[in-house]
Amino acid sequence: MDPQWDDTLPIYRQLRDRVVAMILEGVLKEGDPLPSVRNVAADFRLNPLTVLKGYQQLVDEQLVEKRRGRGMFVSPGARKALMKDERQRFLEDDWPKIYATIQRLGLTQDELQRAGAAAPAAPWPAANTAAPPSEEPSSGEDDDSSN
Repeated sequence: MDPQWDDTLPIYRQLRDRVVAMILEGVLKEGDPLPSVRNVAADFRLNPLTVLKGYQQLVDEQLVEKRRGRGMFVSPGARKALMKDERQRFLEDDWPKIYATIQRLGLTQDELQRAGAAAPAAPWPAANTAAPPSEEPSSGEDDDSSN
């Protein structure tokens, strides 16, 4: 996790968002333990209650499950649920703005394809970019090894 915090959102929300990003990127897989509240608090010099509040949001969203006496673990299906939600959010919130900018600037499909080809490598396999929205790119989620 990146130790840099910004002032636009509460730290517990930023922490929650970072764990979500780690799940989406495959850094944390189903069944993997989250770092302990104490460790995160100590490593990032945060109040343990702040860390707990961020983790509790993940529990409330059913992305993480508490196991009494053992800690918190990524819930089965968390990545799939997040992918569905994030894709929907992108299509509803981000894509209309991006599309409007493309139209406003008069960018052509060829220009966009050239820019895409020159862009840094995407964090997911390029072969999966043509997959229908109902499919999710494979990331070895079934691998039960821990970090």
